Amino acid sequence: MALTGRAALIAALGSLPVGLWAPGWTGILAVNAPLALACACDFALAAPVRRLSLTRSGDTTARLGEPADVTLTITNPSRRRLKADLRDAWPPSTAPDTDRHPLTVPTGERRRVTTRLRPTRRGDHQADRVTVRSYGPLGLFTRQGTHKVPWTIRALPPFTSRKHLPAKLARLRELDGRTSVLTRGEGTEFDSLREYVPGDDTRSIDWRATARQSSVALRTWRPERDRHILLVLDTGRTSAGRVDDAPRLDAAMDAALLLAALASRAGDRVDLLAHDRRVRALVQGRTARDVLPSLVNAMATLEAELVETDTRALASTILRTTPRRTLLVLLTTLDAAPVEEGLLPVLPQLTQRHTVLVASVADPHITRMAAARGDVDAVYEAAAAARAQAERHRTAEQLRRHGVTVVDATPDELAPALADAYLALKAAGRL
Repeated sequence: MALTGRAALIAALGSLPVGLWAPGWTGILAVNAPLALACACDFALAAPVRRLSLTRSGDTTARLGEPADVTLTITNPSRRRLKADLRDAWPPSTAPDTDRHPLTVPTGERRRVTTRLRPTRRGDHQADRVTVRSYGPLGLFTRQGTHKVPWTIRALPPFTSRKHLPAKLARLRELDGRTSVLTRGEGTEFDSLREYVPGDDTRSIDWRATARQSSVALRTWRPERDRHILLVLDTGRTSAGRVDDAPRLDAAMDAALLLAALASRAGDRVDLLAHDRRVRALVQGRTARDVLPSLVNAMATLEAELVETDTRALASTILRTTPRRTLLVLLTTLDAAPVEEGLLPVLPQLTQRHTVLVASVADPHITRMAAARGDVDAVYEAAAAARAQAERHRTAEQLRRHGVTVVDATPDELAPALADAYLALKAAGRL
């Protein structure tokens, strides 16, 4: 029970003092006798709060930054009309448009209120308490209580790189033989015959077909389907570094999702492994239709761990879970120490069995620093940036000498660059 501001004001203006005690108030309030009677009646006529029945419905997932609506249904089983203020509390990271709702529910009826959320962080967000403050007919006293009404919203990665998917699919169709184009290399499949055009590779001439017709026949090829791709997210310490106010891990996820969408359209099987010192997520054996939702759902709760990645354990997990030849896409750092001390010692085990591609998120601020001039501080910053870039280039060259394809790009450019690298490997028949 609580005394409202209206009752306190009337009490201050009263002329006949009597004693009235209310929980939550310290001391004795001076009010007049009619007011005491009015407050008692108001409290008695306020609808009870704890007897209310509350249930939730609505969205359970939303992409980061997109709206999600959660509806709260309030049923009033009492014999009194409910006039109340309701607060539906959610964590600040869900950024609700408003969490306070005025409410009127007649006897035996129900009403619905909707809270619109716009999550600003990936992961699961749990609803907090629902607080209801019920007013009496005069608005002098209120009843207040809380209810636990569980609900979870999962904020998924935003997948902003999907805007590049149509262009990459158009190139894939060319490689797949739907547009007349010649591709050749180990691991390709015969597609069709066409007439020889000067400039074509003479090694693709089909002499038997040529002998049966008056023109020279040429074989065309298309990349093999049902190749296996394993996306490996390094969730260790280096992935926690922020680039353009977002963790490197988020940019790596976005690039992985674009590649997964492209590869699944190409008929390739895509799996996911997230690892630091232990396996954080493993998605295997999904169909082309289910693979993207499964990856998005698995990535939603991933967070970078402030530990050094155990690369030996990672390599052991890869070799154990992928016995057949695979395109291994490792999204990790190109910093010298983690690569030289962690990745390079285990790299021969991986390249012996798999085709390895390393993708890394570059910091655009380093590029801007390298181009800066004008004063002494800018020159020193440019020198430091140039040294950092040279170190990354040296590390990348070390990986290339082991037969690894390296993609090093800024967050905005990483996803399309990784997709282009995949298409180039496919065109070359290296998958």
